[in-house]
Amino acid sequence: MSTRSNTRNRAKFRHNRVGFKALENPHWRVSMLFSYRHGAFAKLALSVGLAALIAGSARAEEPAATPAAETAPAAAAAPAEAVDPAKVVATIDGQAVTEGELALALSSVDQQYAQLAPEQRRAAAFMAVMEIKLLVAKAVADGLDKDPEVEQRLAFLHDRALHGEVIEKNVADSITEADIRARYDKTVSETPPVNEVKARHILVKTEEEAREIIKQLDEGADFEKLANEKTLDPSGKTSGGDLGYFTASQMVPEFSEAAMALDIGAYSKEPVKTDFGWHIIKLEDKRAQQPPAYEQVKSRMNELLLREKYFALVNELRAAAKVEIADEELKKAIDAIDAAQKQ
Repeated sequence: MSTRSNTRNRAKFRHNRVGFKALENPHWRVSMLFSYRHGAFAKLALSVGLAALIAGSARAEEPAATPAAETAPAAAAAPAEAVDPAKVVATIDGQAVTEGELALALSSVDQQYAQLAPEQRRAAAFMAVMEIKLLVAKAVADGLDKDPEVEQRLAFLHDRALHGEVIEKNVADSITEADIRARYDKTVSETPPVNEVKARHILVKTEEEAREIIKQLDEGADFEKLANEKTLDPSGKTSGGDLGYFTASQMVPEFSEAAMALDIGAYSKEPVKTDFGWHIIKLEDKRAQQPPAYEQVKSRMNELLLREKYFALVNELRAAAKVEIADEELKKAIDAIDAAQKQ
């Protein structure tokens, strides 16, 4: 088994996916507990009719062969006309259903509707709205809207919706492409340079086997060929023992120390012992670790900015607010979180 895969299992292999420690801040006080408007608020359940519609769509047969004349590229579709959100598309027991409500339904279950044709998505949105209104009417008739617990949940959902709107308008909408690029450049400049090496290895069970391989290498044997023949690392049997590039923290200490100490082109003259067996290591290259490409981490940079701006806004509002916590245990827990955030 490879050094890296084993090390990962033992929590010693710390694979840095993007090479930015700034993305791994352990002191974020909390995550944003509630998605903002275009995120996942209360998801609408698929109706029985919609489920059947999707299943039917998935089972649709391949279209019949089309004559060549009919397969020519179609002209570009005309831009969709603006829809009036107040337009009434139907009524349910006299209660209007508007285009705006259909749009809200679609935005709440966009992924579930993705495989449907446009007209089916719109029909499915109406079915979802219809089911909601029918059940709401029953809930009101049964007096559920007067239940104290329901009233409390409704008040909380109202607050959560406004919370999401503030994030959308004051935080998310304020982040520009230039902001994301500047945050990326700042992170790159603040990330300490880390050296990485490219190496191959041959893993065997015993020291005697390792010394015999070193002897063969001293006599001119080809390292890659020996690795394919001798190594116990499954991935190395077809790659000449290639490990690619790695940093010191990505391998167990004994292995990293031996690899980093070698000159380019040299192999270890003494077997290297780790928990996985005995290694012979050959160093092929040394370089400064390259930062990830901007496009590779753009979404994570945006997320980082979103968090930073969100907490800056929260801290500003909290500093101006009078927050009194009567529950001593809760106050103690909040104080501990605040103290950790300041470290």
